[in-house]
Amino acid sequence: MMAPAMPDMARLVIWLVCLATTAAVITRPFRLPEAIWAVAGAVLLVLIGLMPVGAAWQAVREGTDVYLFLIGMMLLSETARAEGLFDWVAVQAVNRAKGSTSRLFALVFGVGIVVTVFLSNDATAVVLTPAVYAAASKAKAKPLPMLFACAMIANAASFVLPISNPANLVLYGGRMPSLGAWMASFALPSLASIAVTFFVLRWVERAQLTGPLTGTCETAVEPVTLSRGGWFALAGIVATALLLIAVSAFDGELGLPTCLAGIATMAAVCITGRTSPRATLACISWAVLPLVAGLFVLVEALGRTGVIAVLARWLATGAAQSPTTTAGVAGTILAFGSNLMNNLPAGLIASTTIAQAHPPQIVTDGLLIGVDLGPNLSITGSLATILWLTAIRREGEDVGFWRFLKVGALVMPPALAAALGARLLIG
Repeated sequence: MMAPAMPDMARLVIWLVCLATTAAVITRPFRLPEAIWAVAGAVLLVLIGLMPVGAAWQAVREGTDVYLFLIGMMLLSETARAEGLFDWVAVQAVNRAKGSTSRLFALVFGVGIVVTVFLSNDATAVVLTPAVYAAASKAKAKPLPMLFACAMIANAASFVLPISNPANLVLYGGRMPSLGAWMASFALPSLASIAVTFFVLRWVERAQLTGPLTGTCETAVEPVTLSRGGWFALAGIVATALLLIAVSAFDGELGLPTCLAGIATMAAVCITGRTSPRATLACISWAVLPLVAGLFVLVEALGRTGVIAVLARWLATGAAQSPTTTAGVAGTILAFGSNLMNNLPAGLIASTTIAQAHPPQIVTDGLLIGVDLGPNLSITGSLATILWLTAIRREGEDVGFWRFLKVGALVMPPALAAALGARLLIG
């Protein structure tokens, strides 16, 4: 897309609106939901005539596959939560820890990997985190190391599969690589990301996991029986994962299959349990959809100022001179930049830049690693981390910006270096 000529003042106003909106999405003034600020910024640009209505609507429509994907994943996650699936899994982890806090940490981390890979990082943040807190409390273990495990693995494992993070669909503009191509690019970087995150986080939290007063926990907690609906939810999750892997293998769009699978799973659970879906639907964070739509409009407006064209020229020039160096540098810049503006708008900007620059695949892959893994630095980095913070506050825990940064500054950079290094090693 070529940005039309516009006065410098108009460009300045668009930049200011986008910056102010992004800051409001991150900081939530007056405790208003993030979606209100994203939509308000988009509507403001339309009302003052800096974003044509037709262009804004087209920008919203471009996110259709992302919206469908999010709807399906939220239906699956909330159905599983309502049927007690995650509580059941967390209790299984506690009982298998056999009194070792370190073993419980490893098991929670492992469960987080599975949930992130097959249900997306938002599911780990929203649904698994409260279950892990409850399980840690029952086991009389320090909850923060377990909660940090949920937060960190939600991002560290979010590029194992295309479905593991909505940001993956955003960065690729809804058109994902085939599953074979994806695994060839990201299998080794994902393994490096997960392994380094685990070992560094365990080292950072070692005093809470291996100390003389903290290294042990309850050997068993009261078992939770998984209902028939829970088993149906588990079956639906497994079936959805297999379906999406198959769709991805044939280079198909993921949104509609995910949405249909989520609807089918919820319907099956409701029919077998003779319950209404109303309660499940009421608990879903529907506000994430207008949030993403508003961000699509803001990024389209930025594109019209020409700033993305400048970024595209820089990216294309660097990629032409040295694709591997550009992949590493661009991925690192985007990783840290995601913490300044959140990785959803950062991913949208990167996606538009890629569409204009047409860089080699290795550069695109480096950017994806950056936008997925970079948010482990701070609580402002990704929607999943913001949702995680909201979830732990409901449980009476709180992690401030600096507390999270102290952990993230030690965990994220080596994991990012390992993941990018592994991708560059593949070539």
